[in-house]
Amino acid sequence: MLDGAAKIAPLFAEAARLEMPAVGMTDHGNMYGADEFYQQSRKAGLKPIIGIEAYIAPESRFHKKPVFWGQSQQGGDVSGGGAYTHMTMLAENATGLRNLFT
Repeated sequence: MLDGAAKIAPLFAEAARLEMPAVGMTDHGNMYGADEFYQQSRKAGLKPIIGIEAYIAPESRFHKKPVFWGQSQQGGDVSGGGAYTHMTMLAENATGLRNLFT
């Protein structure tokens, strides 16, 4: 497990208890959980907000060397001194979701 995880049934039960209208999820580097999350959120009566934490290639996808973005936070920087290039993207609508998959 790279970041965090939640089991869908308890997540949706807690969202319902808190009267939340929507729940979001982002997979790390892929969209493998999007379909199950969407199907289960609709069954639970919640609006699904689907996204991805994507890897960004500033130059080319073939460029393998780390890119450093600014100064490290002296131990508080979980990104390894700024070496990782991630971007969280959320789909606003069907067009946005299609863009995340292509």
